[in-house]
Amino acid sequence: METKDRTAKATSSDITDILGPMSDTRRTAIIAVAGTIEQLEEAAAWAAGESDVMGQLRRPVSGPVAAIYDIITAVEEQYGEED
Repeated sequence: METKDRTAKATSSDITDILGPMSDTRRTAIIAVAGTIEQLEEAAAWAAGESDVMGQLRRPVSGPVAAIYDIITAVEEQYGEED
């Protein structure tokens, strides 16, 4: 199995693989942030309440991670999604 470079810019496919299906609008917003796969995974962990995965590195979410976190935790109506 090929290992992806976690420092590479996250693609639409990476977003689906890590976060699951979502609207094109939300996916486009995440891509616009230009985050890496690693940043996407970190934002997903924070959104899932797994902030303790950071261990001793606990630090506030900032930069692209914070932007991705805001997008994936935003109210769905903002992105035209329904339950």
